[in-house]
Amino acid sequence: MNDISQIAKTVSELAAPGMKPKELLRAVRHHHPLPSKKQVTRAAFYAVIMHADHGDQRAKDLHNVAITTRNTLESGAVRDA
Repeated sequence: MNDISQIAKTVSELAAPGMKPKELLRAVRHHHPLPSKKQVTRAAFYAVIMHADHGDQRAKDLHNVAITTRNTLESGAVRDA
């Protein structure tokens, strides 16, 4: 199993503003094929925490991706937060 910090690093490198959750999940799974969607989502939040200390826009962008991914069902429908 992949370490969450490794997945978080990958999420941080691949996440881009406006990126859809499925696109990010697909990109992350290209590098880490074993983690579940839930594990990738946790890694996205971990990436936010890693970048929060810097106070940069990257933390806000990662947070938006993590929230959107968490609130998106596997089918792609958005559920209420």
